[in-house]
Amino acid sequence: MPTETYIHNGPLVIGAGLAGLSVALNTAPRKTLVLAPVALGVACSSAWAQGGIAAALSPEDSPKAHALDTINAGAGIVDELAAKTLTEAGPQTVQRLKEMGAPFDHKPDGSFVLNREAAHGLARVARVGGDLAGKAILEAVVHQALNAPHIEIWERAHALGLIKSETGAVIGALVQHADKLVEVFAPVVILATGGSGGLFAVTTNPANLRGEGMAIAALAGAEIADPEFVQFHPTALKFGLDPAPLATEALRGEGATLIDKNGHRFVFDDHPDGELAPRDIVARAVHKTDQSGGAFLDARTAIGEHFPAEFPTVFASCMSQGVDPRIQPMPVAPAAHYHMGGVKTDIFGQTTLPGLYAVGECACTGVHGANRLASNSLLEAAAFGERVGKAAIAGLGGDFTPDTAHALVPVLPPSLTESDLKALRDGMARDAGVVRNEAGLIRLLDLITDLDKRAHGALALVSARLIATCALHRRESRGSHYRSDYPQTEAVGARTFTNWAKVQNKTHGELSTCTSPDCLTS
Repeated sequence: MPTETYIHNGPLVIGAGLAGLSVALNTAPRKTLVLAPVALGVACSSAWAQGGIAAALSPEDSPKAHALDTINAGAGIVDELAAKTLTEAGPQTVQRLKEMGAPFDHKPDGSFVLNREAAHGLARVARVGGDLAGKAILEAVVHQALNAPHIEIWERAHALGLIKSETGAVIGALVQHADKLVEVFAPVVILATGGSGGLFAVTTNPANLRGEGMAIAALAGAEIADPEFVQFHPTALKFGLDPAPLATEALRGEGATLIDKNGHRFVFDDHPDGELAPRDIVARAVHKTDQSGGAFLDARTAIGEHFPAEFPTVFASCMSQGVDPRIQPMPVAPAAHYHMGGVKTDIFGQTTLPGLYAVGECACTGVHGANRLASNSLLEAAAFGERVGKAAIAGLGGDFTPDTAHALVPVLPPSLTESDLKALRDGMARDAGVVRNEAGLIRLLDLITDLDKRAHGALALVSARLIATCALHRRESRGSHYRSDYPQTEAVGARTFTNWAKVQNKTHGELSTCTSPDCLTS
């Protein structure tokens, strides 16, 4: 396939979910090119978020209290500056989204309708139409982006690798745009590619999200942080669908209960907060119960006849599969939902590579630690998106004249066959899922090595290897990362920082240079 060259004198934003569009809306007046892998608002996690957006919006709440809940949920490794920065931006971020047209639910007095979700000390999750928050917020932001004169959007465009200068700065990306391969050169590149749920057989995310932003950054030499921490949502609807429909946490906030086949509220066996315990605890409880006869979310008493009006998305998902949640408990199981790890950044989105920023789920500021606090994801995308957009253009000069002749252009990565992708997703779900152990993680790394022989350098394999390798080397249980062979939590928490050079030579599951103190925590 012939390759074209395109020189863009402004920010290049890779990804068009809430994070990417929030970046682009804050880069004016610089001309900004946004790559959208599909049509705007389709198949991105932001649009599928049901619960809402967390912020200190009530008189009894404060950003400090929100930050404390964020830190406590993160199981000892949250970056406290990132948490403080995020939660202080919360109220203003929600207000700006409201001004853009996001139709948040309000009480008669004009205040926000707020839900309480797991690990929050009080109700602080602003919602839209019960469970339509992500879709409605993204629609408002998309409308703004489409009408912003400084933003150009390429649909059906996704990045396959990052282009670097001879000095090591990122100066563009190799882009598949419809049927063309284009070397897009830009003075600054912002990754906003979303998470990695599609690496797992059961996920609530669009299945096309496989950590590819993290992979192309790692291949370019960027530092990666905390990749082993993958959050599993406790209550995906167990209908055998791919992706799995989500039963929002707001249902439990409204009083829905988790029961086993005998009607026993089993989460209280593991935590005094029951259904509102941190997500990792609830997910493991649901996983265990699902394996021994089935787990169910029961909203018959708490919501009952109000279900269609209060939670229309969940109601439609259930009814389409022959389950009426007004009169029947809903079958649930955990599903890969959110990646706390990703490309290491500071609170302005700067990565360890000059010219490269990252934001949203593909980035890792450390704000989520080992376990994201419910409904902080939309807040992070919008609030940090604004910060990153402003930071990315702060140092830009005049005309951009890259040395295209001497640029380091990545090799076009192969794609996995359908059968090999299925094998990878099944292996990730089995061995890097809710419960992990050494034997399973070694088996998974062996599988990744075998698949790599047929599709060397496939981006999904790069991101999967980063997750699996670092999960193998973290010999403790912390937050979303649970090792049945190391169930204890170390007294002092430590984050993971690694890079591709330290993990790529792993074979047959032996320990590698990734055990060095400057790489991993154990």
